[in-house]
Amino acid sequence: MIKKRSLLAAVTLALILSGCQSASEHAADVRKARNDGDKLTLGRVQKEIRVGMTNAEVAEVLGSPNMVTTDDKRRENWVYDRISTQTVQSSSSGGVNVLILGAGSTTGARSTSQRTLTIIVKFDDKSRVRDFAYRSSSF
Repeated sequence: MIKKRSLLAAVTLALILSGCQSASEHAADVRKARNDGDKLTLGRVQKEIRVGMTNAEVAEVLGSPNMVTTDDKRRENWVYDRISTQTVQSSSSGGVNVLILGAGSTTGARSTSQRTLTIIVKFDDKSRVRDFAYRSSSF
């Protein structure tokens, strides 16, 4: 009888602990999920956009602009405007605790951030970049 109780207690404890994740582990999950990959970034603009590029090359690097305007000399200006709010949440709970003991606990982490990025690319009369500017904020 004692062996059965010890075995049941060991199995119960193993199940309870296997469903738990510490707050620091949740924070690490949140940081991993915030990785932006290949999205339009300030670093990409700084690294890849150069005066003299064709509009086709700019479109290949940055994608389609949000807005296209012309100046008084009928030269195109492309505007890329990105605003993003990102909320990442990671949580877990001791589900076995709820089933066996009638109570449970949860742990987790949450992160919310906002970013803006505005890029203006000005082309000459031959559709080549003559100038570009950008503004970025993160809060």
